[in-house]
Amino acid sequence: MARGITGEEHAARLIGKDRREERTVAALGRELRNALGNAVQKARKTAEAGARAALGALMVEEAEADASLTGSDRDLRRRLRAHGRQLGDRRTGKKQEVTRLAREVAYEHWHRMLFARFLAENGLLIEPEMGVAVSLDDCRELARGQKKDPWALAGEFAAAMLPQIFRADDPSLAVSLPPETRRSLEKTLAGLPPSVFHADDALGWTYQYWQTDRKNEVNASEAKIGADELPAVTQLFTEPYMVRFLFHNTVGAWRAGRLLAERPELAENAASEDELRQAVRLEAAGGYDFDFLRFVREEAEDGNGVPGPWCPAAGSFDGWPTRALGLRVLDPCCGSGHFLVEGLHVLVRLRMEEDEKLSVSVEKAIRAVLSENLHGLEIDPRCAQIAAFSVAFAAWRLAGRVFDLPPLRIACSGLAPNTTKDEWIVLADRAARAAGSAPEKGLFHKRDTLISADLRNTFEALHSLFAEAPTVGSLLDPHRAGASMYAASFDAARPLLDSVLSAGEPDPERRERVVAAAGMAEAASILAETYSLVITNVPYLARRRHDLRLNTFGQSHFKVTKGNLATMFIERAFGWTGTGGAEAFVSPHSWLFQRTAETLRSELLRGRQWLLTAWLGPGAFETVSGYNVCALTVISGTAPTQGSRMAALDVSTTRGSATSMTQEKATALRHITVYRGNQAHHLDNPDSAVMHRPFGGKTLLNGWADGHQGIATGDYNSFGRNFWELPSVETNWAFQQATVKDTTDFGGREHVLHWEKGDGVLQRREGVRVQGGGGME
Repeated sequence: MARGITGEEHAARLIGKDRREERTVAALGRELRNALGNAVQKARKTAEAGARAALGALMVEEAEADASLTGSDRDLRRRLRAHGRQLGDRRTGKKQEVTRLAREVAYEHWHRMLFARFLAENGLLIEPEMGVAVSLDDCRELARGQKKDPWALAGEFAAAMLPQIFRADDPSLAVSLPPETRRSLEKTLAGLPPSVFHADDALGWTYQYWQTDRKNEVNASEAKIGADELPAVTQLFTEPYMVRFLFHNTVGAWRAGRLLAERPELAENAASEDELRQAVRLEAAGGYDFDFLRFVREEAEDGNGVPGPWCPAAGSFDGWPTRALGLRVLDPCCGSGHFLVEGLHVLVRLRMEEDEKLSVSVEKAIRAVLSENLHGLEIDPRCAQIAAFSVAFAAWRLAGRVFDLPPLRIACSGLAPNTTKDEWIVLADRAARAAGSAPEKGLFHKRDTLISADLRNTFEALHSLFAEAPTVGSLLDPHRAGASMYAASFDAARPLLDSVLSAGEPDPERRERVVAAAGMAEAASILAETYSLVITNVPYLARRRHDLRLNTFGQSHFKVTKGNLATMFIERAFGWTGTGGAEAFVSPHSWLFQRTAETLRSELLRGRQWLLTAWLGPGAFETVSGYNVCALTVISGTAPTQGSRMAALDVSTTRGSATSMTQEKATALRHITVYRGNQAHHLDNPDSAVMHRPFGGKTLLNGWADGHQGIATGDYNSFGRNFWELPSVETNWAFQQATVKDTTDFGGREHVLHWEKGDGVLQRREGVRVQGGGGME
């Protein structure tokens, strides 16, 4: 991605020795987090207004360009219109909307500046000609000599370092924002203190805040959620303790299992979990502690009550490869890259410890992990961009300097062809020509070569597979769609498409399609593969909020799990893990007990090994108000045995006091007693509910009390009124006393019901019920 820095002077300038030796930088405190949030939300409004003004000046929306536009502006206008159509902006006649394009332009300009400051504040912004690190002050001096805007120059340096993130020919970045917009953005960014850019979690918050206004707007509208709304509504910052807990009790447990097998005396004689965690610790590259890794003692085989040897609470993942080289990790909803960054830190050190060739070079280990172990998918292309930057940024900070990175296995699964299949297939011929095997022109039709025929089939498969991608994203399954047979071709098509771009495709429409096709080929390749571990924070969205397309897709492909986007992803993940892999996820806890998910739970309890579940309860997220509860769960693809046991932790009753609730939950997850019970016992619970402890045949609440509901009709909008809405309460209406939220004089006496003396429309209408009406007169 960038040339390395030479010399000890520049290495020292990049990152101080003390920072190289410490991975963890303090997370953003509430005050700094609020400052970042305010800045990002202000920047979005400013940037989008400026983008719309700039696109208006270029007449992108208009049917025809004004004669006053120069040749270069006309060329940019054509490229922007083509880019907008690929993004999904619709054309009516010759006029074209610019809604998505304006958002794209605003995002790209702001985030190029933002990424530049992240790099500069950490000594990682590289001047490309000399290959040395430069500060923002250096950028000001260089910009003065080149008569350029210093922030624009810093952004150019950042873009040159990150070609996978910022396209060199991106028409969005070729737009010149109005001077007042640039000054406002620069002032907003400069107003943030340097400490914001040193925090580990700052990048994760940036897109969360970028989407805040849009999320509030969509939620307030109560509109159904589809492609345009999903990225904003389902975006949720994953707390670092959740990420670490899941990694530590999967990859960490796998490492612990191997270690204890090699050192049985440690499993027998260790005095505590802390002693075991210290033994499992990774020493390479400054070290890594598995501080959330939980252990339990096996039950003694003779049943005499004497504790057996220690083992990881979640098991040892015996179906995984024996070396970290073979571990393949996927986050299919990677957001801003929290799980990917944590995975990078764990896997780099694991590979350094097991491979002599990698042990001497953290840079080689990073390249190996990024090429072979770590994969990410995200429905939102902008979020995928932040995830890619987060991983690159973490890699350079870990190494202490900037160096060339391999292509990152992070792709957007939400891209769509946005064109006809015939127009799309033209790309296959372009790719075949790049391979030196273009179709031959016959007298009446073209004659395919072996390569061109294969590419045509590949591009047809891509077009069909990604038709609904903006709505369903990583739920796409090449195997189900019949596209998996082209999985090898997806990998082969990507470099050919890159060759088409390098050759300088002159037509802007085709160039945009080539860029989109390259992204889809990468995403399709990742979607079609299998993994040792799928680890993610699934998106939460109940079916009642799904739009028609998402609803139809769920009905067609996820009949059992269609009730929530979260459970659809839980089902989808097993397509990636097979029988030997495992999935670990943050999810709403409701699916563990609600009757609507009973079939899913029952099937999983009978067919998969449940390794660990942690109930977090309310307050699990630092910034989510209200009663938002979730769980952390690890399930293996392996079939359970009669003695399969599930580890359970319950921190749902934790309440914040002097510290935040999330901190208390994090502490409790490390120290609370782990209950480990037989998995099959949960099938005996009512509705096969998965509980902290099995129900055990105790009397249900309905055995002690009856639950009553007052007067109900099933259609109160038709049959209920407030008495003042009627000129007078006629004989067909009856006064109804209802419950109240607060105790107040005459409370609950405002309702009247269209009762018709119990013999009217209410009693006869289909689908309406009369309940609790014994006291009506």
